[in-house]
Amino acid sequence: MAKDSDNKNYKVIAENRRARFDYAIEEDLEVGIVLTGSEVKSLRVNSANIAESYAAVEGGELWLVNGYIAPYAQAKTWGHEERRRRKLLASRRELARMWSATQREGMTLVPIVMYFNHKGLVKLKLGIAKGKKLADKRETSAKRDWQRQKARLLKQN
Repeated sequence: MAKDSDNKNYKVIAENRRARFDYAIEEDLEVGIVLTGSEVKSLRVNSANIAESYAAVEGGELWLVNGYIAPYAQAKTWGHEERRRRKLLASRRELARMWSATQREGMTLVPIVMYFNHKGLVKLKLGIAKGKKLADKRETSAKRDWQRQKARLLKQN
């Protein structure tokens, strides 16, 4: 995935900032998403939320559950449901690995960011993650604070 400055088409649509706080993300992967026309037009005007959503492997397919895409006003009659289940596109090998991680190892599939890639296609970055306990969250917060203090001290000298 290229950086923002390299590609004029790259644009972040929705980000789940809470995911890195609540989960220890061990691996992430890029998947496609099946959308209707009104959903894509709505995403072009930046109206989506993936904060409360999750991904699930059901019946050999990968689904995004509870992802919100605002209705597109100009679509009127041919609009879409805001919180419908959306199919995610991944290779069979990745799908098998995700199923194994969720069913056997107790991991969770968390959407991290939804974006338009350099070709202008909507992509979703999924994280294979384990839930953090309160002590782990405190430890992460303490490490982040220490790194910030260390950077300030080095900047002063």
